[in-house]
Amino acid sequence: MATKKLSKHSIPNFELHSLLLFAALAIAAVSATQAQTAAAKSPSMQVASSVGTIPSNQATSKNLDAAFNRADTNRDGKLNRQEAEHFPALAHRFQQIDSDRDSFLSRGEFNQAARD
Repeated sequence: MATKKLSKHSIPNFELHSLLLFAALAIAAVSATQAQTAAAKSPSMQVASSVGTIPSNQATSKNLDAAFNRADTNRDGKLNRQEAEHFPALAHRFQQIDSDRDSFLSRGEFNQAARD
Protein backbone atom coordinates (compact mmCIF):
# COMPACT_ATOMS: atom_id res chain seq x y z
CA MET A 1 0.00 0.00 0.00
CA ALA A 2 1.59 3.20 -1.14
CA THR A 3 1.20 6.22 1.07
CA LYS A 4 1.67 9.71 -0.14
CA LYS A 5 4.17 11.71 1.84
CA LEU A 6 3.18 15.32 2.44
CA SER A 7 5.70 18.09 2.50
CA LYS A 8 5.78 20.61 5.32
CA HIS A 9 4.10 23.21 3.14
CA SER A 10 1.30 21.18 1.61
CA ILE A 11 -2.29 21.21 2.78
CA PRO A 12 -4.32 17.98 2.56
CA ASN A 13 -7.27 18.21 0.13
CA PHE A 14 -9.92 18.01 2.85
CA GLU A 15 -8.40 20.87 4.79
CA LEU A 16 -7.92 22.90 1.62
CA HIS A 17 -11.58 22.44 0.67
CA SER A 18 -12.68 23.38 4.17
CA LEU A 19 -10.50 26.47 4.07
CA LEU A 20 -11.91 27.52 0.68
CA LEU A 21 -15.48 26.92 1.84
CA PHE A 22 -14.90 28.97 4.98
CA ALA A 23 -13.37 31.81 2.93
CA ALA A 24 -16.31 31.81 0.50
CA LEU A 25 -18.83 31.89 3.35
CA ALA A 26 -16.97 34.71 5.08
CA ILE A 27 -16.88 36.77 1.87
CA ALA A 28 -20.60 36.17 1.30
CA ALA A 29 -21.43 37.22 4.87
CA VAL A 30 -19.41 40.42 4.57
CA SER A 31 -21.03 41.22 1.21
CA ALA A 32 -24.53 40.67 2.59
CA THR A 33 -23.80 42.85 5.61
CA GLN A 34 -22.47 45.65 3.42
CA ALA A 35 -25.52 45.44 1.14
CA GLN A 36 -27.90 45.68 4.10
CA THR A 37 -25.96 48.60 5.56
CA ALA A 38 -25.98 50.43 2.22
CA ALA A 39 -29.72 49.84 1.84
CA ALA A 40 -30.38 51.11 5.36
CA LYS A 41 -28.42 54.30 4.67
CA SER A 42 -30.09 54.86 1.30
CA PRO A 43 -32.06 58.12 1.26
CA SER A 44 -34.63 56.76 -1.16
CA MET A 45 -37.54 55.10 0.58
CA GLN A 46 -38.52 51.62 -0.41
CA VAL A 47 -42.27 51.13 -0.64
CA ALA A 48 -42.67 47.50 0.39
CA SER A 49 -45.76 45.47 -0.15
CA SER A 50 -46.78 41.85 -0.02
CA VAL A 51 -46.14 41.73 -3.76
CA GLY A 52 -42.70 43.34 -3.80
CA THR A 53 -40.66 46.47 -3.30
CA ILE A 54 -40.97 49.63 -5.36
CA PRO A 55 -38.05 52.07 -5.33
CA SER A 56 -39.40 55.58 -4.74
CA ASN A 57 -37.93 56.94 -7.95
CA GLN A 58 -39.96 54.38 -9.92
CA ALA A 59 -43.17 54.51 -7.89
CA THR A 60 -46.13 55.76 -9.88
CA SER A 61 -49.32 57.13 -8.37
CA LYS A 62 -50.97 53.84 -9.30
CA ASN A 63 -48.25 51.86 -7.47
CA LEU A 64 -48.54 54.08 -4.40
CA ASP A 65 -52.34 53.83 -4.34
CA ALA A 66 -52.17 50.05 -4.63
CA ALA A 67 -49.57 49.79 -1.84
CA PHE A 68 -51.56 52.14 0.41
CA ASN A 69 -54.78 50.16 -0.20
CA ARG A 70 -53.06 46.84 0.64
CA ALA A 71 -51.69 48.28 3.88
CA ASP A 72 -54.99 49.95 4.89
CA THR A 73 -56.45 46.71 6.23
CA ASN A 74 -59.42 48.32 8.02
CA ARG A 75 -60.26 50.39 4.91
CA ASP A 76 -60.61 53.69 6.79
CA GLY A 77 -58.54 55.66 4.28
CA LYS A 78 -55.57 56.19 6.61
CA LEU A 79 -52.73 54.13 8.07
CA ASN A 80 -52.30 53.65 11.79
CA ARG A 81 -48.95 52.61 13.27
CA GLN A 82 -49.73 48.91 12.96
CA GLU A 83 -50.70 49.23 9.29
CA ALA A 84 -47.60 51.35 8.61
CA GLU A 85 -45.43 48.44 9.80
CA HIS A 86 -45.88 46.99 6.29
CA PHE A 87 -43.46 49.73 5.22
CA PRO A 88 -40.34 49.66 7.42
CA ALA A 89 -39.11 52.98 6.01
CA LEU A 90 -42.42 54.60 7.02
CA ALA A 91 -42.65 52.91 10.39
CA HIS A 92 -39.24 54.24 11.44
CA ARG A 93 -40.24 57.80 10.52
CA PHE A 94 -43.94 57.62 11.43
CA GLN A 95 -43.98 60.68 13.70
CA GLN A 96 -41.97 62.75 11.23
CA ILE A 97 -44.26 61.80 8.33
CA ASP A 98 -47.45 62.39 10.33
CA SER A 99 -47.38 66.14 9.65
CA ASP A 100 -50.82 66.88 11.14
CA ARG A 101 -50.00 64.86 14.30
CA ASP A 102 -53.26 62.89 14.27
CA SER A 103 -51.49 59.53 14.81
CA PHE A 104 -52.44 58.38 11.31
CA LEU A 105 -50.85 58.69 7.89
CA SER A 106 -53.19 60.07 5.28
CA ARG A 107 -52.84 59.10 1.64
CA GLY A 108 -51.22 62.50 1.01
CA GLU A 109 -48.70 62.09 3.83
CA PHE A 110 -47.95 58.57 2.57
CA ASN A 111 -47.43 59.74 -1.02
CA GLN A 112 -45.24 62.65 0.07
CA ALA A 113 -43.05 60.37 2.20
CA ALA A 114 -42.73 57.86 -0.66
CA ARG A 115 -41.49 60.56 -3.00
CA ASP A 116 -38.99 62.12 -0.55
